[in-house]
Amino acid sequence: MTSASRDVTVIAHRGFAGRYPENTVAAVEAAANGGPDAGHAPADMVEIDVVPTADGTPVVFHDDTLGGRADGGLTDRSGTVWETDTETVTGARVLGTGQTVPTLTEVLDAIPASVGVNVEFKNPGSDDLAFETVLSGEALAVQADIWRPFTERVLDIVFEYDNDVLVSSFYEAALSTVHEQDRSVPLAVLVASDARAGLDIARRYDCDAIHVALDTVPGTPFFDDASHAVDDLVAVAHDESRELNAYTVRTWYQARRLVGAGVDGLIADYPGLLGSEA
Repeated sequence: MTSASRDVTVIAHRGFAGRYPENTVAAVEAAANGGPDAGHAPADMVEIDVVPTADGTPVVFHDDTLGGRADGGLTDRSGTVWETDTETVTGARVLGTGQTVPTLTEVLDAIPASVGVNVEFKNPGSDDLAFETVLSGEALAVQADIWRPFTERVLDIVFEYDNDVLVSSFYEAALSTVHEQDRSVPLAVLVASDARAGLDIARRYDCDAIHVALDTVPGTPFFDDASHAVDDLVAVAHDESRELNAYTVRTWYQARRLVGAGVDGLIADYPGLLGSEA
């Protein structure tokens, strides 16, 4: 997928969640392979979320709870994911389809080695996390202790595959524990609103990328000039040799305005938002 003048990375958010049942094997297969049957080009990278079950098995799932969405629930089962056994979690059907919650291994098995994988560290199995917060000293050490066992399990699995991998998270301690285990793993800090905090964390761990909510991107109609906004965010990221990827992109209008503002990648719910199809 390209703009008129440069390449733009297409990252399939949860496996193009607007088109396919999110974070499932069917979604990542379709997003990664594309083609005439799918009706779209393959994504450059597939984004997935990881959380543990009560047994410690990393599964690909976004929410804390199996059925906790206001519009009827993400699956046909209930309970907090990390308090529920693996068999129950992986038997849950997603969004009324025949697709069930997959393990991280099952998802990685389904993605060709030529397609990158953005693994978002969503939750290590705790309600006591410091979201989008710059930490130091004892506070960082305490949070790192919470994340470390999960980080080790996820990376052990990821290292078995040949895909290019990018680890992202809203949580500094998640990135810290990945950096601690293997500094060669590319990192991306996720920013919901506090771009200044995101830049601080990106610098601390020399993150390859910054993933920002689209309303934090200056030079677009979506920009919310709030107290934590950075008016020259695109330029700062590029001056520091970091890619700036925007989420969650759902329309062609958003895609084009974001590319025009200089972002490097679109974390998108739908394929083909810039008009390039298979």
